[in-house]
Amino acid sequence: MAVDTSPRSVTWTYVDGEWLSGNPPLIGPTSHAMWLGSTVFDGARFFDGIAPDLDLHCQRVNRSATALGLKPTVKPEEIEALTWEGAKKFDGQTALYVKPMYWAEHGAAGMVAIDPESTRFALCLFEAPMGNGHGGSSLTLSPFRRPTLESMPTDAKAGCLYPNNARILTEARSRGFDNALVRDMLGNIAETGSSNVFLVKDGVVFTPAANRTFLAGITRFRVMTLLREAGFEVVEATLSMADFEAADEIFTSGNYSKVLPVTRLDDRDLQAGPVAAKARDLYMDWAHSSQDA
Repeated sequence: MAVDTSPRSVTWTYVDGEWLSGNPPLIGPTSHAMWLGSTVFDGARFFDGIAPDLDLHCQRVNRSATALGLKPTVKPEEIEALTWEGAKKFDGQTALYVKPMYWAEHGAAGMVAIDPESTRFALCLFEAPMGNGHGGSSLTLSPFRRPTLESMPTDAKAGCLYPNNARILTEARSRGFDNALVRDMLGNIAETGSSNVFLVKDGVVFTPAANRTFLAGITRFRVMTLLREAGFEVVEATLSMADFEAADEIFTSGNYSKVLPVTRLDDRDLQAGPVAAKARDLYMDWAHSSQDA
């Protein structure tokens, strides 16, 4: 049976100068991206008429393209303008995921290397509701690990990194957990399978130090900044599984859900704590006020 390729929600994509609805066929079987994985993307959010840190996401997708050997063809400010243009195609009742992306159409030097002159661009917007942050997620420890820069392009938000995240999530869910803490190659906690992670101990907020094995996210940076401005001590540190097992609170940050408390780590139940709630409130207050400024 043929697979239904229609999108799961209302979707508009800008490519080659026009907006197309649904899931347009952009990549073919000979496309370099199709069989050799030369894709990068970024993810921003549009909700309540605002798009927090959209400029930083648009800048990062171009840096990711360069890091992977692609040639950025659209300026960040142009991607921003297209996002606002595309958002008008929706009814405004549901939050949007904003996904600018680049990929290589052709290879060079024996096909495996990327031909940067064949770089293509698309901007995809689709409806994706945001959680209210009042629920919680469960974590375990993944048997899989994050790669290093020497083995994978961890300095880019590259599609080729995400099958590892997918197996992390699939394995954790097979054991009844929502997500998993993931170690780097030295055995230190780096992130979860889909987000950055924080712990709170004795009132101090800790998060794994950025060591180029994981994407130190834009939302992570924003949450750290806001908590510090609110008077919290926020420390980037080398953290072990034992540190998380002894934590008073654990919460995650990411573009998709922004800030989400962790309410179970393996067989230990946790409360959705006050620092996680404060971090989310600070973020949402900042997001709305920065758009009004």
